[in-house]
Order: sequence, then C-alpha cells, then structure tokens
Amino acid sequence: MSEAAPPPPPLPTPSSPAAAPMTFSCTSCGAQMTYAPGTTAMRCPSCGTEQQIESQLQIVEHSYDAWAAVPPKPVALIGKQVLTCEGCGATTETDEYSDICQFCGGALVVASEPDGLIVPEAVVPFALNRTTANMAYAAWVKSRWFAPNALKAVGSTDAIKGTYVPHWTFDAKTQSDYVGERGEHYYVTETVPVSDGKGGTHMETMEVMRTRWSPASGHVARDFDDVVVPANRRLPIDRLDKMGPWNLTVAKHFDPHYLAGYAALRYDLDPDAGLAVAKTQMQDVITGDCRGDIGGDEQRVTQLSVQYTALMFKLVLLPIWVASYLYAGKRYQVMINANTGEVVGDRPYSKVKIAFAVLGALIVIAAIVAIYLAASSSGGSS
Repeated sequence: MSEAAPPPPPLPTPSSPAAAPMTFSCTSCGAQMTYAPGTTAMRCPSCGTEQQIESQLQIVEHSYDAWAAVPPKPVALIGKQVLTCEGCGATTETDEYSDICQFCGGALVVASEPDGLIVPEAVVPFALNRTTANMAYAAWVKSRWFAPNALKAVGSTDAIKGTYVPHWTFDAKTQSDYVGERGEHYYVTETVPVSDGKGGTHMETMEVMRTRWSPASGHVARDFDDVVVPANRRLPIDRLDKMGPWNLTVAKHFDPHYLAGYAALRYDLDPDAGLAVAKTQMQDVITGDCRGDIGGDEQRVTQLSVQYTALMFKLVLLPIWVASYLYAGKRYQVMINANTGEVVGDRPYSKVKIAFAVLGALIVIAAIVAIYLAASSSGGSS
C-alpha cells in the first residue's frame, strides 16, 4: 500500500480588509515599548522593563504555482490607512506596516493588512541599534576618499530611521539545456611590426594566441534556495541589492512585536514581478554552470532553456537604518544593513582634493617622462 502524499504547502495568507493598530504598553510604567535590537525582547525606553517575544512558530514557504492558480490573486496596491495612537490619541495616515507617533513617540503596528496584501511570513530582526548604526556610518564617512574634510568631521547623522524593507525570497529546482561553443587557445609564430618608442617600427617574431572554436551542448541542474528580491521601490533597488548578502539564518517567524518602534514598508512589487527578477538572477548562475560544463579556455552560451520546478516563495522583512545628512545645501542618503553592518550610500566629493590629486599625478608623470628622456639622451650620446 503506497504512502499518502504529503499535504501541499499552504498558500500565503492574504490579510483581512480591516487593519487595526497595535501598541505595546509597558506593564510597569505604561510607556510604549519598542523592540530591542539584537535580542528577542521588547524594552521600555522609560524604565527598562523587558518583555520576551515568545513566538515559536516555524517559517513556512509557499507554493508559487498554487498561489498563481488562485483567482483572483491578492493585489499589491499600496493604500493609505489611518493608525491611532493609544498613548495620546493622535491619528497618523501611513502606507506602512508600522510607524511611530509623531507627537508622543508611541509605537504603532498594524495587526492585519488591508487591500488583500500578503502578510509577511518572516522577519530578520534588527541586530544593530541606533548607536552602533551611527558608528558604522561615521566609519564609512571617514573611509571615503576625496570626501570633504567638513563631511569627515560629521560625528552622526542629522536623522537616522530604522525601517524594515519587504523582500521576496524564491526557491527553485532547475534543469537546463544549453547550446554553445568551446574555445581552445593555441599559439602560432608570426613576425609583426612593433613600435620602437621613437615614432618608428621594427619587425619582431613572437608567439600570437589564437582560439579554435568547436560546438558544445549539454545539460546542467541546480537547486536555488532563498534568492532575494527587493519588493518595495521606494528605496533604490540597486543599493538594496548591494547591501547583501543577508543572513537569513537568523530570520524569525513574523511577529508584530519585532516591528515595535520601527517603520516597516509594504511591498509594491508583487510575486509575479519578483519572480521575473529572481529568474534573471538564477539564469546568471546557470549560465556560469554551463560555461563550467563546456570547459576549455573560453566559452560561449548561445541558447539556454531552463525548466523551473518546486517554485516556493515567501515575504520577509529585512532591517536597515536609513541615514540622511545635509552638506552644502544638498541632502545625501546612506543605508546601513542592520543585519550585517554593510553601508551603501551617497557622498559628496571635494573638488579641491580631486584637483590636487590630478595635479600630483601630472607632476609624477612629468617626472617619469623627464627621467626617461634624460636616460635616452645619455644613452644616445655615449
């Protein structure tokens, strides 16, 4: 008797149409608690009381094919919602998962999502606190070549905000057929004209490399796990990509307590669009596999056919500190990976320092030319 097939993985949970703010009050003094980076607890900024986050649920990935087959799909439309602070009663209009009351600093977290959006399955909690993030920022500024001295003297940012940014992760098993060419290097002896450095040429015999190409084809297989794709376009996608790789081994099952005191963006890139980006990343790796399979000294891949199976995905919130500073009337932005400490961002350049560097290089080149000419003149007169 054959064993029963395992149940399919669950579909991602679309949110309910109504969203209610969640606030987390300290049991000792009533102040709003916030998540303490690097821990599994919320901490009261007023009295220091801690409350453990005790969720033990496992992170579950979802079948992409099952999600795609459900009509209608949840849509990724960002809509404003109103959060009410239970601390002071003020209301805030936002398009984020969580926010901070602009009047009393109370933490606001959305209990459920409007507009049928997919609820995050996982969250990588903040590992760097505000102080550590400012230190990473200051070290980054000081390491920038040609940065103005005034910028290097900046000890901290004008404003730094902790924000969770949504990302899709995709898993896939792939089988790929390719057609290409294998290049083998060989050498021939040729007599060729060579410059003599004085405006003339002379003939020299040397070994010249040539490449012999032959047809190649084959099959490669690779499994992918957690290909990460940014799911919100409010921040520059190329810079978010540069902030990786992310340490997803520390991810926790999504629990709103981890969002307390931090902003959290909602996705505006749906799973379909995210998968297209992920496939591009996968195909770059697969092309490398094909080149390795072809072998030789050079390779060309002219045709590639990829079959994707066991496609799985999830929505995970990843932590960054967004720092901004004003210099010479222009605002610059720096993003700090609050998981690893990687820093990516804008910086101004000192025109004076660049000018001196160019001048110094020209002086060095002129000195080398003068020495060469003097040596040539001396050799010619002897």
